[in-house]
Amino acid sequence: MERRKFLKGAGTAGLVGGVAAATGLPTPAISQNRLQWNLQMTWPANAPLLASAPANLAAFVEKTSGGRLTIKVHAAGEIAGAFQALDAVADGAVEMGHGYPAYWAGKLPAINFLSPIPFGITTQEQNAWFRYGGGLELAQKIYSQLGVMFFPCGNTSVQGAGWFNKKLDTMGAFQGLKVRSGGMGAKVLQAVGATPVQMPLGEVPQAMQTGAIDGADFVGPFNDVAFGLHKVSKYYYWPGWMEPCGVLDCFINMAAWEGLPDDLKEIVKGGCEMANSINISEYVAKNAQAMDVIKATPGLSVEFFPDEVLKGLGTATNDVVTAAGKADALSTEAYNSIMSFRKMVLPYTNISEMRFMEARNLGFPYGGAL
Repeated sequence: MERRKFLKGAGTAGLVGGVAAATGLPTPAISQNRLQWNLQMTWPANAPLLASAPANLAAFVEKTSGGRLTIKVHAAGEIAGAFQALDAVADGAVEMGHGYPAYWAGKLPAINFLSPIPFGITTQEQNAWFRYGGGLELAQKIYSQLGVMFFPCGNTSVQGAGWFNKKLDTMGAFQGLKVRSGGMGAKVLQAVGATPVQMPLGEVPQAMQTGAIDGADFVGPFNDVAFGLHKVSKYYYWPGWMEPCGVLDCFINMAAWEGLPDDLKEIVKGGCEMANSINISEYVAKNAQAMDVIKATPGLSVEFFPDEVLKGLGTATNDVVTAAGKADALSTEAYNSIMSFRKMVLPYTNISEMRFMEARNLGFPYGGAL
């Protein structure tokens, strides 16, 4: 809060220089046609997969621009706290940030529709919506209300439904369940009788062991195994109805963005797209490897919700998502856009990817060693 007051009180003039002096960071400046920007992550340094997209973006921009634009990546807390990253960027303390849209939903309700929507759209459908369904323009309109430019820059892909120490084979099993969760998924859990709990991830393993909570949701197999959630749980539930995709956001101070030469703007755009693609591929590969670890964990069972439970969760989701769409005019616009695209793309996804997946799993001999 003190940093926030300082930033607000500093005004526009001299703000960046003052923060640079206070933190030891170089004041961004153009020298011999070279510009250095700072990027504040919401992640710790070297956070598995989550921090790789900013690193890939920075490397791409420096190489492709011939060093005309360099980006120094900072871990959470180096300049501002993790959840103050967007404020720091909007206020001009740093030029760029990287995080997760759900972190900013409290600032602007419409951001809920850029966050994972339960039973919503897949990662590739979301990418298609951004590029061909008006999603990118809408996301930039939403983020502009906060004084920043938006680009997709990574995606956690489909996530698990959570780690639990109680079996969830009926809707009644959710009554009184204490679950570490957030976003719209947490509101759905609350609607079906569970109690969402806000808790730092580092406290989750002990809380699961002591029974302080009954379950927890984080990201997906690779990240979850890194935090040891598979060691303190009896059940790992799928499918990931709560978070079928999870775009990571690159947000850029609007004045800094508008001051970039056009060719450097295109390089930053291209860097975000490249980092987005690599991050998705990395998640698929490493989540698959982590699932082998999970399946081999003694005392842990990978479970799937019965259809009737999924229908019950889906019905509750409709009420939660519809209410979120009525929060304000911008939320209604976002709701209508993404639901219209979902309605359009769903039949094609069903006859293409879903039917192919079903055919591939029929159990015939295939892919033996040569």
